[in-house]
Parts: sequence; C-alpha cells; structure tokens
Amino acid sequence: MRRALALAATAVLLALATPFALLAWQRHLPDDTPPSTAPVNLTRGAYLAAVGNCAGCHTARGGERLAGGRPLPTPFGTAFSTNLTPHASGLGGWTRDDFWRALHLGQSRDGRLLLPAHPITNTTQITRDDADALHAWLQAQPAVDAPRRPHELRGLYGSQLAIAAWRALYFRPGVYEADPRQSPAWNRGAYLSQGLAHCSACHAGRDVLGGDRGAADFRGGLLTGLGWHAPSLLDPAEAGVQRWPQEAVERLLRDGQAHDQIAQGPMAEVVLGSTAALDDADLAAMATYLRALPMQAVEREPGATPDPRRRALGARLYETHCASCHGDAGEGRRDASGALAYPALAGSRLVTQASPANLLRLIERGGFAPATPGHPRPYGMPPFAGQLSAAELAALASHLRHSYGHTAGEVDDVEVLRLRAAAVAR
Repeated sequence: MRRALALAATAVLLALATPFALLAWQRHLPDDTPPSTAPVNLTRGAYLAAVGNCAGCHTARGGERLAGGRPLPTPFGTAFSTNLTPHASGLGGWTRDDFWRALHLGQSRDGRLLLPAHPITNTTQITRDDADALHAWLQAQPAVDAPRRPHELRGLYGSQLAIAAWRALYFRPGVYEADPRQSPAWNRGAYLSQGLAHCSACHAGRDVLGGDRGAADFRGGLLTGLGWHAPSLLDPAEAGVQRWPQEAVERLLRDGQAHDQIAQGPMAEVVLGSTAALDDADLAAMATYLRALPMQAVEREPGATPDPRRRALGARLYETHCASCHGDAGEGRRDASGALAYPALAGSRLVTQASPANLLRLIERGGFAPATPGHPRPYGMPPFAGQLSAAELAALASHLRHSYGHTAGEVDDVEVLRLRAAAVAR
C-alpha cells in the first residue's frame, strides 16, 4: 500500500511539474549565433521588410503603418499583431539581439513565447545578417504610440503553457541551410519562400492544432477566419506552377497576372505587399524554386451527381450576371491591347479546385487584382453578396464546376453556409 501511494504521489508530481518544465525548456532554447559584422544597410532592411510583407500583418486597416493592431483570425480565436515601430509600446529599446531572438526563437524581449500566429517556423530560417538589417530599418521608422492589444483566444489557447506545448510538437529553430545538391538560384528561392516570404504561413496543410510539416509544407488548406482556401503549390491543378514557363511564374509574382491567371483575394495582397518588390535575381530564384516543387495531387472526393434543377438555375444566373464579361462559353475577354481583362472560366483552376471556397468568395465579395507597375489598371468584378441567396450561389458555382468540360464537385446550400461561417474576418 505504501509503495502504491508513493508511486501515485510521484505520478501526480510529475504531472504537475511537466508543463512547467516544458515551459522552462522552451524559454531557454540555446542560441550562440553572433551578431552580424556587416555594416548597417537601411536600404537592404527596407527591401527585406517589403519582401517579408511586414506591413501586411502589422498595420491595422486605417491605422499607422507598422503600428500593429490588425486582427489575425485563427481557428482558436483572434490574435492581434504587435507594434513594430521604435516606440516604447513597440520595439523601442529592443537591441538587435532581442529582435534576433524574436525571429529565430519566437521569444519576446520579456521572455514571453510568441503565438504561433507569428510565423516562427518561417522566421527562424532568416539569417542573422538579414535579421540585423531588418532590425536597423525598423528602428529608423517613425515611432507610433500603439500599445499591444490583448489577444482574444478561446480557453487556454493563448497561455504560455499551451504555446510551449505547441512549440514542442511543431517548432525547431534553425537558420536555412543550403542544399548542396541544388543550384544557388534554387537555394535562394527556397530561402525566400520558406523564410522571409513565409509562403507556408498560408499554403501549409494544418492539422487540428494548427501544426504543419515545416516551412516547406505547401499542401494548401482553408484559411479559417478569412473564408479563402490557400490552394496547394504541389498540385498543378490547384496552384502549382511546375508546368509553367519560368517567365510566366516571374510575371505572376511581380505583376499579379500571367499565363491567363490573375492573383485574387489574399494572394493579390501578397503580390502587392511582397513579391512585387522582389528584384530580378530574387524573382528568378523564387520562380526557379516554385517550379521545382514536387508534384502531389490533392485528394478529391468523388463529385456528386449534378442536380438538373440546380444546374438549370445556375445557367440562367450565369447568363444574367456573368456572360457579358466572361463570355457565353466562359472564354473570357481581352481589352483592345490584347491584355487579359476578364479571365476565362472554361478550364480555370480556380473554378475546378477541390474546394469551392475561392470561387464562392469571389462571387460574393468580388474580384480585385493588385495594381502593380506591370499591370497598373486591373479590371475588377463587383460583389454579388447582396443579390444572390445561398441557394443561388450554390447553383451558379455548380453550373461553373460542371460546364465547359469541368467535372468538379457539386456545391449545395449547406456548403455555401459552412464556408460563410469560416469567413468571420473580412
């Protein structure tokens, strides 16, 4: 009996001590990376901040640039980005070592572990030279008084113990290491895509805890809170560019339009705020890497037998609302210069993706490509959210996904409502 009680007491103590030991372990990850010896280069820092799209997350709509406060929806509640300006409420007083630990180890100056909403699996890959250049540029920006807004996460998801447990499962700090089997261009593209540009922050396939398979996980998945689906970069039928010419991939990243494809939704923001800033060498490197990704088809459920009445309604809606721009046969339209004005729907990857989320999102909220130097006046599509019911949206989407030789899955009212529920943020 005495032995049994001792074992039980030991088990209880271990159960109580383990979470705190886990937290202590995550807060004291070793790092012996020396500071950069390169001279401060603010121009370099500005370039890195643009490619990394720091302002994209750290600027609230209508707020001061880089002052944080932008809501970042997650499956576990809403996080809010922090102030990156050199004010005391932001990065004021932060040394380059402090900033390096935040990027490399995901740890704030006060020792607090950063939420996984900060893409630590990507930023840990950034080199010390680049981190120090980025820090110097941020410290040179106008200071803005913008205190950190508390996160609105459910239950214990925002606790330090929960973050430590998540990190133990999914986070391993480490600067990107070049693959000697690959070319310098491929390695540079991998460094940009996996690290600074953090492509997997959207394009990873995440599990129920929000974990992924690392910075090179590009399987795609639903962006809960936004209602958009980040398509797989591994599947040429989704967003893979393995079969595209090099120049077309570069143009899509730089201009937001190429190969009769147009960047829409969150990807339009990425082009505008990030990849359009790439210099020629980095643009070519990223395109080289993305074209070399392994091909892996997305698993698709067998398409339901189309409902004739739903399809008929969808055809009528298409004729009324869509044909004047996209053509009677979904062939699209070009402007007087020959540039793509309204994309073809026949053969469109967006229309036939495994998930209908992006198609429904575009119909409801409209389609707006980024205005870039190479594509300064993009055409837009008006939203139809106020004109079409859930049943009509399902009918129109089903018509498009089963016309022009398409064999994608049918969309019903329940699917429309489910995806609407996933779009709580904008």
